[in-house]
Amino acid sequence: MRLTEFWRRMNAHFGETYAESWARDYVIAPLGGRTVVQALADGESAKTVWRAVCQVEDVPSKLR
Repeated sequence: MRLTEFWRRMNAHFGETYAESWARDYVIAPLGGRTVVQALADGESAKTVWRAVCQVEDVPSKLR
């Protein structure tokens, strides 16, 4: 998954304004206690990060 697709899905699920805030502030256990932004900065793939988001959020199947 490309980063542009990751952010498209984040924006579709959370809304454009809230997606960035959520990604910066919400700590996700499946990412080792990191935020989305931290995990991506540490080199985690966008696909891995998106799967973690789907584990902790009720993401509609069409976005999974």
